[in-house]
Amino acid sequence: MGRVMRPAFSLRYAEHQGMIGAFPKSMFGLRRDRVGRVTAAAPCAMAVVAFVYCAVVNAQGASDVARPTQTASAAFQSLAAKATAAQDADNLDEAVPLFRKALALNPRWLEGWWSLGEIDYQQDQYSAAASEFRKVVALDPKYGTARALLGLCEFELGQEKEALNDIEASKELGMEQDPQLRQVVLYHEGILLQRASRYEQAAMALSSLCLSGVRSADLAQIFGMTMLHIKNKAAPAESTPEGDVVEHIGRGACLSAANEYDQARREYDYVLQQNPQFPLVHFAYGRFLLEARDRSGAIEAFKQEIAEHPNNVLARLEIAAVEYKTDSAAGLPYAQQAVALAPQTPAPHYLLGLLLLDTGDFQGSIPHLEIARKEFSSDARVYWSLGVAYAHVGRPKDAAEARATFARLNQAKSAETQNGVTGNAPDAMPQMDVNDNAGAGTKP
Repeated sequence: MGRVMRPAFSLRYAEHQGMIGAFPKSMFGLRRDRVGRVTAAAPCAMAVVAFVYCAVVNAQGASDVARPTQTASAAFQSLAAKATAAQDADNLDEAVPLFRKALALNPRWLEGWWSLGEIDYQQDQYSAAASEFRKVVALDPKYGTARALLGLCEFELGQEKEALNDIEASKELGMEQDPQLRQVVLYHEGILLQRASRYEQAAMALSSLCLSGVRSADLAQIFGMTMLHIKNKAAPAESTPEGDVVEHIGRGACLSAANEYDQARREYDYVLQQNPQFPLVHFAYGRFLLEARDRSGAIEAFKQEIAEHPNNVLARLEIAAVEYKTDSAAGLPYAQQAVALAPQTPAPHYLLGLLLLDTGDFQGSIPHLEIARKEFSSDARVYWSLGVAYAHVGRPKDAAEARATFARLNQAKSAETQNGVTGNAPDAMPQMDVNDNAGAGTKP
């Protein structure tokens, strides 16, 4: 049997707060073949050390990433076996110096760095653990799981920007197919995105958790803060009206993400009855109704948000987005009002440009789409829309350049096997996070 693996993620959040169960004991017996696929493997001859690389040292034709120098081979093998045995026996004080001695002989021993990172995390030595996981990443830059664990260490250290960068990179690279590890990563990604005011992306991460069956008070709080665009690190106290709103909105959002719409509606109804004037509760309810495919109800909810908070930009953008390609003329006034309320924010300009384009005002759409292009320079849809507008106003050179950029970006997205656009004109609104600077109209 192997020991319990405790990679660098916050068990205080995951276990103590009941978000997920204890991390599984079977995070081993895996290896990577020569093209990087994860396959089942028997334990290593000198016992399991880490859940991906346990077979690398002895594998036929393995990379020299984990191979000691020939002159130190015998001494290294002896130290490595002793270190591994000590760790398996939970004799960590004995294991650490043995690992360090073995790594002095072979600094490219990836398993050794991984094991030190594991041990340091167990002992709350997050800075040391992060340094050791960075060694793992340096030895194998394409190892997505190591990037995730590094990011989770950085989260513990309060290095939120670095943590989010590494977690997002790990998703691009791919992680091991362990459900609980995935849940922990998604949870912390959601927290980091919420704190960075990237609410749309935070909601996507948290929705994935809810869809997989995760439920907890902490998750509800983070989801509620996300839906209400509250950037604070600390959740409001449960005994306060604000805490009550956040908790029930979060529960509703989580239930909605899991397609449990009837139960979700009860959570939203409770909030609307108790605190109908709380900022963004009608906005959050409208978002729920969109998920439940109640388009007209969602529009009415967004209008109610505007009635309660006349300077609200987000609700206007939602109405405009809902009307896009359905009744773009009806959406125009709301996009125009959003631009007037938040003229320095690119998202309202983007949406207004799309609506003007769809209603045939090609010349009028161009200035707004050009503003949007500065912010959304990697979004192929901006260039498609500009190409259409330029072509209709007699600017063939600009149209050709925009279409060429669209084709390049679209091809890159397809190559990355992400949710890119097709070669046709986009029919759906692009996702655009509108942060605090856009003006929700008022703050709780």
